[in-house]
Amino acid sequence: MLTDEIETALDLTELERVMISRFANRFFLNREVDPAIVKGILNSARYAATGANVQPWRVHVAAGSARRQLIDAISTAHETSPGDHSSEYRYLPETLPEPFASRLREFGAVFFGSLGIGREDVAARAANTARNCRFFDAPVALIFTIDRRLERGSWLDLGMFIQNVMLAAKARGLDTCTQEFLSRYHAVIREELTLGPEELVVCTMAMGYGDPDWAKRRPQMPKVPVDEFASFYGL
Repeated sequence: MLTDEIETALDLTELERVMISRFANRFFLNREVDPAIVKGILNSARYAATGANVQPWRVHVAAGSARRQLIDAISTAHETSPGDHSSEYRYLPETLPEPFASRLREFGAVFFGSLGIGREDVAARAANTARNCRFFDAPVALIFTIDRRLERGSWLDLGMFIQNVMLAAKARGLDTCTQEFLSRYHAVIREELTLGPEELVVCTMAMGYGDPDWAKRRPQMPKVPVDEFASFYGL
């Protein structure tokens, strides 16, 4: 009953509407983003919650020629020696327990199905994966890092900072897509952007103006209702 009440509520705040409308966009318009807008987004995102005010996040922003040079380097590595690159951390376990494994399979079916890519079409799936290397043709590329000497609590803080970036971007009419995939090319990124030795590449993000045609056609990823993941006591 609680879930139904939330889904049918007419008094959503503007922030909640932004939260609900945000999605991982992988199709962008060929339209530049004013650097002042990107800086404004980061200026707001820095107010993310952070334990003891440690503020563990670092972000490197690439656009224009710097972005193109980064794309060329990553694409070359992906095309010539993908097996030589791996992330410095594990995003998911080798074997996902249920119900997470089922959700992952459902994502693949919904996402690739929306692109008309069949499960056995290995070439098409590989080509789609390679689009990560171009940041899905978005005009702005962001690389998020964290000091490798920090612990898991600071990773939580970084996640909240990244979420703030996505929501602030959406509120300004921009779309984003976070990319764990490119963390495997941290050595390439490190060389191109001269990251400090203590910086561990956690993920990247594509940012730009989303293609409105794709926004109309894209599938809505199924989300578990509140009553399936939340327990209430005394309410």
